[in-house]
Amino acid sequence: MLEKLFKLKELGTDVRTEVLAGISTFLTMAYIIVVNPGILSETGMPFQAVFVATCIAAALGTAVMGLYANYPVALAPGMGLNAFFTFGVVFGMGQSWQVALGCVFWSGVIFLLISIFKVREWVINAIPASMKTGIAVGIGLFLALIGLKEAGVVVNNDATLVGLGDVTSPQVVLCFLGFALIAALHYRGVTGSVIIGILATTVIGAFFGLVSYTGVVSMPSGLGATFGQLDIFGALELGLYSVIFAFLFVDLFDTSGTLVAVAKAGKLLDSDGKLPRLNRALIADSSASIAGSVLGTSTTTSYIESGAGIAAGGRTGLTALTVSVLFLLALFFSPLALMIPAYATASALIFVAVLMVSSISSIDWQDITESAPVVITAFMMPATYSIAEGIAAGFLSYAVIKILAGKAKEVNISVYVIAVLALIKYLWH
Repeated sequence: MLEKLFKLKELGTDVRTEVLAGISTFLTMAYIIVVNPGILSETGMPFQAVFVATCIAAALGTAVMGLYANYPVALAPGMGLNAFFTFGVVFGMGQSWQVALGCVFWSGVIFLLISIFKVREWVINAIPASMKTGIAVGIGLFLALIGLKEAGVVVNNDATLVGLGDVTSPQVVLCFLGFALIAALHYRGVTGSVIIGILATTVIGAFFGLVSYTGVVSMPSGLGATFGQLDIFGALELGLYSVIFAFLFVDLFDTSGTLVAVAKAGKLLDSDGKLPRLNRALIADSSASIAGSVLGTSTTTSYIESGAGIAAGGRTGLTALTVSVLFLLALFFSPLALMIPAYATASALIFVAVLMVSSISSIDWQDITESAPVVITAFMMPATYSIAEGIAAGFLSYAVIKILAGKAKEVNISVYVIAVLALIKYLWH
C-alpha cells in the first residue's frame, strides 16, 4: 500500500528512511508549537486553544501535502506572519483577532484560486528578485525586534523611541545563552537545535525559579475558544485589503521558495528543471491556510526546515505523513508548552531572524535602483511593526526610483499596480 501510494522504489527510498526523515523534520520545526501560541495569545486568544489549533493545522496541512502532492514537505503556521497577525493587525491596526483570522481566510482563498487557475507563475515572475529578498530580510528583522522586546533587551524610551533594557537581568542573560546555544548546535549540524535550545533555556530558568511547573502531559482541550470564530465579512473592510494582500504575498513567495529549495536538495525536479505536481503542492498549502484560519491560527505555510528531512533521505509524502502524526502526538504536551517562558522563545525568534536576514547577500549593491528599495522594505517592517507597511513602502519606492532613473520599461506592470495600490493606501490612511 505504501509503495503504491508514495512510489518509494521509484524515488529511491524506503519506509525506514522516510520515517527517520520525518522525525528529523519535526524536530527542526517543533519549536512552532511553543512559539506560535506564545505570539498569538498576546492578542487575547487563549494559549491552550491556539496550541491545539497550531498542532491540528500543521498535522492537517502536512498530511494533505504528503498524501495529495507526495512531497516530503511539512507545513505549520509561518513565522513572521504570526507576528504580523499579532503586532501589525491586532495591535497596530486595532482589529480584533477574529477579523485577523478572517484576513488569513481570504488570503488562503485567493491563494487557492491562483493555484487552481495556474496564474502563480505570472505573479511570481512579475516580482523582482530583489524585492522578494527585501521582504524576507524585513520579516527577519521584524522577528529579531520582537524577540529582543520579549526578552527585555529592547525597551520603550520616550526620548529615543527604543532603548536598552536591563541586560544583567536573568531573563536577558538566559535569552542570550539560549540564542548562543541554538546557533552553536546549528553550526554543528545537530538536528532539532532550536527546540533543544528552547528546552535547555527553560530548564536552566527553572533552576533559578523563573519557570512555573504546570505538568507535562494532558488531554488536548480548549479548541472551541477559537474554532470557527473568524470574522469573514469583517475582514472585507476596505482598509484591510492591504492586510489580506500581505498575508497572501508572503505566503506565496514563502511556499514557492521553500518548494523549489527542497526539490533541488532532494533532486525532485523533472528533466526541465521544474517541479512535478507543483499545483497539487500549492493547493495543499493554500487549503491549509484556510483550514488554519477556521481552527484559530495564523497563515499555515510550507517550512524550509523540511530540508532537514531531505538531508536525512526523505523523498516522498511518507516523510510528511510522519511529521503529521508527530504533530498530532504533540497535542498531548500542552502543559509543557505552557511552561516555556517568553525569554526562551525569544532566543528562537532571534535565531530564525538570523537565517532570514542572511539572504541579503544576494542583492546587487552596485545597482542602487535595486538595493535602495530593498533597504526601505526591510527597514520599514520592524520600524512600523508591520509587514504590510514594509511591502507597500518598498514597492512604491521601487517604482518611483526606476521611473526617475529612466528604467521605467524594465519594471513589470504588476509592480506598478502594487505601487499604485500602496499610494492609494497611504492617501486613504
